[in-house]
Amino acid sequence: MHCASCAKLIEHKLKKTPGIIDASVNYGSEQASVDYDPNISSEENLASAIKDIGYTAVLQTRENGQSPDDIKEAVKKQELVILKIKVVVSAILSIFIFLGSFPEWFPFMPTLLNNPYMLLVLATPIQFWAGWSFYQAFWSGLKNRTASMDTLIAIGTSAAYGFSLLMTLFGNYLNLLGVAQVYYFDTGAVIITLILLGRYLETKAKLHTSDAIKKLLHLQAKTARVLRSVKDISDGGEATTSTPPRWNDYQEIDLPINQVKVGDLIRVRPGEKIPVDGKIIDGNSTIDQSMVTGESIPVDKKSGDQVIGATINKTGSFIFAATKVGAETMLSQIVKMVSEAQSSRAPIQRLADTVSGYFVPLVLMLSIATFVIWYDLGPPAGGFGAAFTNLIAVLVIACPCALGLATPTAIMVGVGKGAQHGILIKDAAALEIAHKVKTIIFDKTGTLTKGEPQVTDFAFMDNIGAVASSLKWPLPKNTDILTFIKSAVLSIEKLSEHPLSKAVITNLSALPTLPIKNFVAVEGFGVKGHVNDLSVVIGNKNLMEKESVMRCAGLDELANTWTTQGKTLAYVAIDKKNVALIAISDTLKDEAKETVSQLQDLGVNVWMITGDNEATARAIANQAGIDNVMAHVLPQEKANKIKELKFSLTPKPYTLSLKIISFVGDGINDAPALASADVGIAMGTGTDIAIESAGITLLNKDLRSVVSAIRLSRVTLSVIKQNLAWAFGYNVILIPVAMGILYPFTGLLLNPALAAFAMAASSFSVVSNSLRLKGMKI
Repeated sequence: MHCASCAKLIEHKLKKTPGIIDASVNYGSEQASVDYDPNISSEENLASAIKDIGYTAVLQTRENGQSPDDIKEAVKKQELVILKIKVVVSAILSIFIFLGSFPEWFPFMPTLLNNPYMLLVLATPIQFWAGWSFYQAFWSGLKNRTASMDTLIAIGTSAAYGFSLLMTLFGNYLNLLGVAQVYYFDTGAVIITLILLGRYLETKAKLHTSDAIKKLLHLQAKTARVLRSVKDISDGGEATTSTPPRWNDYQEIDLPINQVKVGDLIRVRPGEKIPVDGKIIDGNSTIDQSMVTGESIPVDKKSGDQVIGATINKTGSFIFAATKVGAETMLSQIVKMVSEAQSSRAPIQRLADTVSGYFVPLVLMLSIATFVIWYDLGPPAGGFGAAFTNLIAVLVIACPCALGLATPTAIMVGVGKGAQHGILIKDAAALEIAHKVKTIIFDKTGTLTKGEPQVTDFAFMDNIGAVASSLKWPLPKNTDILTFIKSAVLSIEKLSEHPLSKAVITNLSALPTLPIKNFVAVEGFGVKGHVNDLSVVIGNKNLMEKESVMRCAGLDELANTWTTQGKTLAYVAIDKKNVALIAISDTLKDEAKETVSQLQDLGVNVWMITGDNEATARAIANQAGIDNVMAHVLPQEKANKIKELKFSLTPKPYTLSLKIISFVGDGINDAPALASADVGIAMGTGTDIAIESAGITLLNKDLRSVVSAIRLSRVTLSVIKQNLAWAFGYNVILIPVAMGILYPFTGLLLNPALAAFAMAASSFSVVSNSLRLKGMKI
């Protein structure tokens, strides 16, 4: 495809094919997305329909072990080689044609080169060998009653060549008819050479727009070290996913990655790539996941943890069971999502597509009008020579290519850059809309907070040592009172199944445990038992009252303070006395405050939504620097709250403010809210992403990626607008110049060769501007 009109032609043909529900062709990514009824049509029918109009389709299935991307890249490289040969040969011939066409400028050239027949011999290979693709596209368009940029070039250069041919063969007769003896071999040759040069540079630049996908594909391991039991191998069977009692009974076999099956047991050694997604069943390690999730710090993994294919095992050896292989792995899903996003159309592209549809017919009419006007003027200003030259200039300078490339090339580079930073964009629309976001709503649990309760404070009664001594509490030998209290709490909590117990156990895990007697879990209140014959009670305020525990004024005062901060309290009583107070809270992520601040600097209004009570919600919001809070909101109510905020009343009465709202959640229980927002952003590790609900998915759990996603959208849209401004401006300004609008003021006309150079440069400049995104900081 050489311009947006080519894409329109293919799309039109596909939509007319029986069984096709919908079809969309993206010129920038050179991909078509088709919905069809398999009972009526097939992929082979689609390929056949495309072949009928002169194009070749590569289906999304592997051919001879090659993926469509491999085939496409091979074709592009072959096209570059052919283009390079054509450009070099055409350039050499064009130089001789140009030198021979102007003997008054280059009198030192041999007279043979000035002969029209010699110029004809030199120009013919350029016209019909180098420029053959223009005629193929022109003929295809003629059969399908459509026109493209190739139509303009074919008509323009054929007119120059055809007129020169007639003048060479029948010059004397044409002179008798009053036609001046002028040759345009140089015009056609130079135009074709410059346009081919432009296409060569454009094709070479476009190869880099899909670098992100290539880098992702190169991450994949080629082989896997699969374990097979000696018995399985002798029986011809396969490995089992149950944990084997002795690894010595298993033999290691290196298999190609495409032969690995779900359930296979795989060994990974230090420094090796993890071949597929799976679950560790033996061993532990530290894994570098940066190439997939964007997390810069290696992650510790142990038995039972999930591992992601294509990540690198840094230390330790482990064995894992494959859970996802082939197209189901996280890497394959990422590649698929990035490819689909790069092929999708952004809303801003519609204007360019609409203009491109009418562009070529309009240029054809303008070129005819130009010829008529200049011919009618007559010499010395007008006449046939000026009319013919200006007609060719108008045909050649018009560039629908730049319009067609303006949006998709920027989208391709932007989506690819996002993927390299762990930001997966579902489609071009999400990337475009994100730059308009003025309000972001964060879910609290698991998004702004770590999602795991942690012990934030541990306070003791004043003079607890003196109290313990006076009451002669039986402490273990060489143990101080504070350590004894913590060990007693740890020992009892280890017997509890309450979710908050895990936070306490984690906090006190370094301490020794003590024997427990008479353990009782009091549902809804807490736990109790005996340690060293002392009664120990741990629980809420109501349990303290129920057990007639003597309160401590100092701890009660702390309890009031911590409650206002939204913390959950656990009172500790020994021998009927409140000796300690534990505060547990879902703590804020380290980068939360920085993220909120950066968003506010970008002019974004930040909200927090949670099912917690107002006090708890306000406490977390204050820590994060968020002023706007929605508390007491159940998961199923979040979507409605987003709609209410979107249609909230502005200060001006009876006027609805349709705010562009983004919602950031964990991507699982927040699915309705993610779908209701204009831009849903799902946080996840990649193994549990709700891709269908969110427009943007962050593979790492770093909140700063939200800011990066907004910045990426803004810089991408900025580049798209620059491209469109250039593409529209180029055509709006230079087509009138080619028509000769400057002649009355300057006496200058645009040479068709310069017009060809400008046209070739316009497409290349749009692609190059899009590639600048790769170096921009987000």
